[in-house]
Amino acid sequence: MQKQKGFTLLEILVSVAIFSLVSLGIYGVITYGYKIIFASRVRVLETQLANEKIEIIRNLAYEQVGTVGGVPTGIIDPVTTTVRNKTQFQITTTIRNVDDPFDGLLGGAPNDTSPADYKMVQISVICLVCPIAQVHPVIFSTLVAPKGLESASQNGALFITVFDSAGNPVSGANVHITNSAVSPAIDITDITNVDGLYQLIDTPTSTEGYNITVTKNGYTIDQTIVPSEANPNPTKPPATVISQNITNISFSIDQVSTISLETKNYQCVGIPNIGFGVVGSKIIGNNPVVYKYNQTLTTNGSGVYEMTNLEWDTYLFNFTNGVYDIAGTIPTLPVTINPGASQNLSVILAPHTANSLLLTVKDSGTRLPLSEATLTLSNGSGTYVNYTGHGYLRQTDWSGGDSQVSFVDETRYLSQDGNLETTDPAGDLLLKKIGNNYQWSGSLISSTFDFGDEVNLSNIIWEPLAQPMKAGVDSLKFQIATSASSSPASWNYLGPDGTSGTYYTASDNNINSVHNGDRYLRYKVFLSTQDQKASPQLSEVAFSFTSGCTPPGQAFFPSLSAGTYNLEIFLANYETVNTTVDVSGRTQADILMSP
Repeated sequence: MQKQKGFTLLEILVSVAIFSLVSLGIYGVITYGYKIIFASRVRVLETQLANEKIEIIRNLAYEQVGTVGGVPTGIIDPVTTTVRNKTQFQITTTIRNVDDPFDGLLGGAPNDTSPADYKMVQISVICLVCPIAQVHPVIFSTLVAPKGLESASQNGALFITVFDSAGNPVSGANVHITNSAVSPAIDITDITNVDGLYQLIDTPTSTEGYNITVTKNGYTIDQTIVPSEANPNPTKPPATVISQNITNISFSIDQVSTISLETKNYQCVGIPNIGFGVVGSKIIGNNPVVYKYNQTLTTNGSGVYEMTNLEWDTYLFNFTNGVYDIAGTIPTLPVTINPGASQNLSVILAPHTANSLLLTVKDSGTRLPLSEATLTLSNGSGTYVNYTGHGYLRQTDWSGGDSQVSFVDETRYLSQDGNLETTDPAGDLLLKKIGNNYQWSGSLISSTFDFGDEVNLSNIIWEPLAQPMKAGVDSLKFQIATSASSSPASWNYLGPDGTSGTYYTASDNNINSVHNGDRYLRYKVFLSTQDQKASPQLSEVAFSFTSGCTPPGQAFFPSLSAGTYNLEIFLANYETVNTTVDVSGRTQADILMSP
């Protein structure tokens, strides 16, 4: 039997792989070669076009050497496109007057009153249809001088300086200059040099005729402003050029910034569709004052608004929608933002009341907010205690009825034993009256408060502070139950020692740390009397806490009466502050404390 020799399948696959690799390598070499040839051809064409443009300019009369709408003015279009060998190119022509120091400089010593000594011509040619990796412009430049001696010019000069927020020059800034009041009209776009300068020599005279806008990608905008009804006296009107004089004008631009604003409550839950006003501190007009940034904005359905392309500045925010009051901000207002920065701003809102007070306590030296300061506000109508850097959840009405598990309706609760009066008068909680006598005791369990996140509880505070003497000692008292879950297996009501055998019997008590780190809270309130002719009374109960949504160094007092209040602020290692504050409507005040 004759044996037949052949190739196995593995040998065939290996051969095909080797052949493919060799073929791909050859293809890559050929492709790369074509790219080099194409790039070389493009560069040759760009060079030819630049040379042709320069030769055309050299054959023009000197007075014609200039761009349409430029300075010097002439017959050459600043930007043109052309097709050569089925490839499209853009030709950019820049022509400037040059003040040569050989015979002195304009405004120098000696003063050159005819500063346009000669012209500098720059031609840039770039392929418009080439791959991005192959787009490299060809740039040629030449000098064009007049045949005869220069004559005295009645024009002036416009020197533009562009710097950033730190006073450093901004090179490569785009400068756009227009003037329709001169003939021919001027329309120039150019860039600043490495020193942030752009000099326009031999510029036609004009009174407030030169409109200038300075931009750069990723930077803010600065410009001259034409007087208008809205801004009749701009701080930087269009520039004036005077005969044989230099007009110096400066512009300041820097990287844009962003403020990410959120409107939320103390539980970190976003509050949607909140309108607000924002005003920067920079002024672009006087008599009347016109601010550079003055906007009215509205947060989205999640309570968020992204303020982009902002200039470095200090911004004030105003929330006056009639539904909410500012209970604090993180960080404190106003917001100062640096160039190229991103700043988060959380605005904590509370339901609007007719009169409220937002106090911000700061160190007198550093101006940094001070938390854990105790604030006591008092007048003839009552005494109110608060703490900076704390959030609050409160209930002030129980007239809505029972059977509410989660604290959604702020007038309702979970349950009571039937011995409490919740509607007469509305907003207060008392023992129920049968005939002429009050019940001996009663209790109520609240709905579940959701803080929105894990919190550290600080104090329990209630009003009124004083109870009828006839009701007896500890006639109003509380226990607190907390949980990490909204539906725990059981709610364990505890007192100030962390056990079920004690009660919070005095307002402004510290809450036991056993509750720290939980998110949900219920309270149980107990009312009792030793004389059936008197009843204790509860008008408000509040729980202070700290979390990621509690504003630093700030304290909010809602539901105040209008008038003058005595204010005492205490903080360890600082001098106690005693002052007065007038409250009327939405009132805000900053207090400085000295160590």
